[in-house]
Amino acid sequence: MVTKRFSAGFDIGGTKCAVILGEAVGGDGIRVIGKRRFATAEFRKPEACLAEMCRLLTELLTEHRVKSNEVAGIGISCGGPLDPERGIVQSPPNLPGWDEVPATAFVEARTGLRAKLENDANACALAEWRFGAGRGTSDMIFLTFGTGLGAGIIANGRLLSGRCGMAGECGHIRLASSGPVGYGKAGAFEGFCSGGGIAQLGRARAEAALNAGKPLRWCPTAAELPQVNAKVIADAAECGDADAFAVYRESGRRLGEGLSILIDILNPECIVIGSIFVRSERLLRPEMERAIASEALPQSARACRIVPAQLGEAIGDIASLAIIAAPAL
Repeated sequence: MVTKRFSAGFDIGGTKCAVILGEAVGGDGIRVIGKRRFATAEFRKPEACLAEMCRLLTELLTEHRVKSNEVAGIGISCGGPLDPERGIVQSPPNLPGWDEVPATAFVEARTGLRAKLENDANACALAEWRFGAGRGTSDMIFLTFGTGLGAGIIANGRLLSGRCGMAGECGHIRLASSGPVGYGKAGAFEGFCSGGGIAQLGRARAEAALNAGKPLRWCPTAAELPQVNAKVIADAAECGDADAFAVYRESGRRLGEGLSILIDILNPECIVIGSIFVRSERLLRPEMERAIASEALPQSARACRIVPAQLGEAIGDIASLAIIAAPAL
């Protein structure tokens, strides 16, 4: 019997697509041995995009002398909405034209390999749980905290998908009656805790300062308002700017409030937070912890550790592999 120690991943994004080949290593690890990328916009039709990914996988297998019967399968990571059970991509906002696309069936027919489709936040949760900061836990939550805010939930050692694959859409939770818009809702968790949300908080503060005739150092004119983003604000906060720090304090407080809801409902042993939290933990954690101490059930809060993601920039690659990763030798 041939050992299936390799796995493949298709990472489908609004800007770029990637094809990844991974190999199981050690007792429970994985490493990327090959990768190909292309701009999603190069292919107007979803079928053409998927066909190119299948072609690139064949190229990688040939280059690394891997036979198809040594590959456990293909994990397909894509933003939602999806129907993971049927393997169908259902009109993600960042993928115009991807309407009811039978991605799994298409890829399986082209490659002859087993394929599995998963929401990108869920795929990242699997990656951090199997290979990163959540390793060894049985109840874990992964929060994206990037351009948007979503969660992947591991409950009792299994990915929690929900009835229609929508479990973990915590960015839609309303934390305030008004505030920055996220997930189409003012005052939503995503509005306060995402790159776009932090930018909205910063622009509002900068605009108010301009109107008061006291412009901020990181936005001295109205023409620069569109350039205010989470990184600009974080850089200013790290340099001691009080207004920039106040933006991150508010985001941190709202992060703690949102996490308190998740802690009370799901009672996780670990919450892993990616992207902006990894880069700006020092700015966010103090207010986050104060809010959790005030809002969450003490026993549940004590049982939960909150840590930055470990996989860093590699998480997208590892996430697609984690969906269907081969067992290590």
